[in-house]
Amino acid sequence: MKFTNRQQELSRLRGLAQASKSALGVIWGRRRVGKTRLLIEWVEENQGLYYVADESAAPIQRKFMALALEAALPGFSDVEYPDWQSLLTRLGKDALARNWRGPLVIDEVPYLFAKTPELSSIFQKFIDHDAKKCGLIIVLSGSSQRMMQGTILDPSAPLYGRADEIIKLKPLLAGYTKDLSLNTAKEMLEFYAVFGGIPKYWELAENIPGTLGHKTEQLVLDPMGPLHEEPERLLKAESPSAIHLKPILDAIGLGAHRLSEVASRLGVPATNLSKATEQLIQLDLIEREVPYGSTVKNSKRTLYKIKDPFLRFWFQVVAPRRSLLSHVSAKSRIECFEEHLPRLAALLWEELCREAIPRLSSSWGKLYEPAGRFWHGKGPEWDILSQSHDQKHFLIGEAKWSSKAATPSWVQQQLEELMTKGIPPVQRQEKALIEYALFCPEFPQNFKAPQNVRLISVQEVLKALV
Repeated sequence: MKFTNRQQELSRLRGLAQASKSALGVIWGRRRVGKTRLLIEWVEENQGLYYVADESAAPIQRKFMALALEAALPGFSDVEYPDWQSLLTRLGKDALARNWRGPLVIDEVPYLFAKTPELSSIFQKFIDHDAKKCGLIIVLSGSSQRMMQGTILDPSAPLYGRADEIIKLKPLLAGYTKDLSLNTAKEMLEFYAVFGGIPKYWELAENIPGTLGHKTEQLVLDPMGPLHEEPERLLKAESPSAIHLKPILDAIGLGAHRLSEVASRLGVPATNLSKATEQLIQLDLIEREVPYGSTVKNSKRTLYKIKDPFLRFWFQVVAPRRSLLSHVSAKSRIECFEEHLPRLAALLWEELCREAIPRLSSSWGKLYEPAGRFWHGKGPEWDILSQSHDQKHFLIGEAKWSSKAATPSWVQQQLEELMTKGIPPVQRQEKALIEYALFCPEFPQNFKAPQNVRLISVQEVLKALV
C-alpha cells in the first residue's frame, strides 16, 4: 500500500532534521498505527539511520545497536560495550569526529528502558551534553503508550522537557479510504467500520481480493486469521502488560456502557473500576461520552464506548462468538459478519457526522464547534448538536444510515421526524438561528430540502475528514 497522508508529521520531522543544533523528537502511538513506516520514509530522505530495539537482554541490545551504527560510523561495532554509558560516550565522540548529525531513530525504545531502568537518566545526560556537542538529531519512538508516557512524557521523567517535537501518531481519518481500491463512499465507510484507521490493517485487507466480508473472514473471523487475536496482542504489548483490562472491554462490547453496568457484568463494585477505566482512556481504547452541553464532572449520564472501530467490531462481534467461529464454515462466518455490519456502519456514521461538523461548516460561512449527542432517560435523542463559534446559529442534525437506496418519500419522512422532534433542552443562545442537517448515505437526484435544512451525504462527510 502506498504511503498515505502523514504530511503534517513528515513536515515536523523535516523541520527537526533541518535544525542547526542538536534536537530530540519523540513519536508514540498504538501498535501498527504506522510509526515505523513514517520514520523509515523520513530517515531515507535524510540519509539517516534507523534502529529498532527488541526484548533481548541488555548486552545483546547494545550489540545490535552497535551493529546498526556501523553503517554510519565504521568500526563502531568492533568493540564490546559493557554498559550504555560507554556506548553513548563513543557515539558522541565518533559522531563529532565524522561530523555525523544523524538523524538517528531508535524505535521501540521502551524495550531498552524495560531491561535497563536507569537508561532514561543515562540518555538524559547524553542528550544534555554529548549529543549537543555534535549536533545530533535523535528521534525516540515506541508503541507502549504507558512506557512512553512514564519514561519520557511524564513531568517526573528524566527526559521530560527535552523533546523539541512530540508527535502522537493517530489512526488515519476515514476520508483517506479514498486511497484504497473501493468503488463507492458507502463501501469506504463500511471498510472503516471494520478496520478503522490503522494502516497495517488496510494493507492486509488490500492484499486479499474479494468482498469486504471475504477480507474480514480471512483476516479476523477465521481463528487462523492474522487479526483474530489482535486486541489481546495490543494489550499484552503494553509495558507493563494491560491484558488485565480486557474484561472491561469485553463488558462494553456486550453492551454495558455505564460504569455501574460494567461493574455488574464483572461482579465488582463500580468504585473498583475507576483506575482501570482511566488507563483504558489513556491508551485510547475507550472514551467517555456525556450529553451535549454537559461535562464529565457535572454529568451523571456518562457512557463508556470503545473508541477504535476495529476494536469495537472485535469486541461486539468476534469476542462473544470465538467458540462458534472456530466450528462453522467460512460461509457462515461471512453471514455472521454481514448480519452485524449495518449496525456497525450506522454507529460509525453517526460518529463521523459529528466529527465532520467543524470541517464541513468552514464552507457554510460560519464555523460550528465540535458536535455532540443529547439524550435523557427515555426521552428523545438528538444525534448531532452544535453551536456556531459566534453563538448566532444552533445546528440540530440527524444521521440516518441505510444500505438501500434512499427514495424521496423515505428522505421526506426523515426530514419530518427531524423537524417535529423539537429543540433539545440544552443551554444555547436564545436568539440563535436554528439550522437543521440531515445526514444520509446518499439522496435522490434533484431532491430539494426546506431552506433551513442541509442535506449531507457520506461522500461529503468523508471528503471533509482528510
